[in-house]
Amino acid sequence: MELNLNKHISGQFNDELEQVLSHVLEMGGLVENQLKDALDAITNMDSSLADHVIATDEKVNSYETVIDEECTRIIAKRQPAAIDLRLVLAIAKTIADLERIGDELCRIVKATRDKYNNDQKQFLVDLDHMGRKVLIMLSKVLNAFARMDCDEAFEVYQMDKKIDKTYESITRELMTYMMEDPRAIPKVMDVMWATRSLERIGDRCQNISEHVIYFIKGKDVRHFNREQIQATLENN
Repeated sequence: MELNLNKHISGQFNDELEQVLSHVLEMGGLVENQLKDALDAITNMDSSLADHVIATDEKVNSYETVIDEECTRIIAKRQPAAIDLRLVLAIAKTIADLERIGDELCRIVKATRDKYNNDQKQFLVDLDHMGRKVLIMLSKVLNAFARMDCDEAFEVYQMDKKIDKTYESITRELMTYMMEDPRAIPKVMDVMWATRSLERIGDRCQNISEHVIYFIKGKDVRHFNREQIQATLENN
């Protein structure tokens, strides 16, 4: 992904800020690969790959610490204002959401610790299907951040509703199965928590899309509905 911020940021930002932005995209790419690995670990019931996902979270946490320190230094040294300050704030909020995604992925791979019968394996298929949708969402929002593209950010924002519906559907199926076979409750609960974590990752992607819109439009849309955000994007 390439950065495309020249039309947004002011001239006072130098190579130091470009480095911070590059670090954000590196962190995003790491989390994106972490999600791919988590889904593969569940699909193949690969405990070694699950361990790799968990180990990767330390790198994600390190990125958050480094980038947060870089943002603090920029604020202290440059005292940015207006759109420049919004960019630093958008970066700080984005890396916080990326770090939370890494945490959720560590929870997801716990589903690889159990063995599932043929009926239960369908839940893993459903989990993977939902995860692939979330992966598309994450990829698109990272691209929206790299390009500072409001339209793509809004597209990601709207995708979260479909993720929520998928989560509700899978949860209903899991609840029904557990009522019919109480002995399966422990392992099915692992799948349920993994599904919940995917839903939360969708929420985090939606948050990042809101940070992009905030940076470009200068308006905090976190508590706006879809129509209000669309109106904000249409206003110059």
